[in-house]
Amino acid sequence: MSDIPNDSKPASQAKKILLVEDDFANRDMLTRRLQRRGFSVCGAPDGATGVAMAVSEEPDLILMDVALGEMDGWQATRLIKADVRTSNIPIIALTAHALESDREKSVAVGCANFDTKPVDLTRLLGKIEGCLMSATNSK
Repeated sequence: MSDIPNDSKPASQAKKILLVEDDFANRDMLTRRLQRRGFSVCGAPDGATGVAMAVSEEPDLILMDVALGEMDGWQATRLIKADVRTSNIPIIALTAHALESDREKSVAVGCANFDTKPVDLTRLLGKIEGCLMSATNSK
């Protein structure tokens, strides 16, 4: 699969994504790939920072790793969804586990979608676009 930038980007790709990922290499790689697609990306190395940045950065979408350490992605998602300032931000859970129970838990805590690692960028971009369109249509 090519990682060549797409010059005919949909308007929604000017949107800001908060990537909550504790692995620096994963965060860096995915940030660069999303930026090449025209997204503005800010990164958080842990759940607590992700919750704070959801408020301060006002992203259009959050990509949330679920295995984050002290505060996992599900706990962070619950806090983001409980805050009136951030409750409408769509969150896509990212995990290395493709278990149905992980998908169910992600939906139960308020995630709009779920994707597995390693990331298939084409599949993830489709989910991002779908979540951004749904969020725009619900405003």
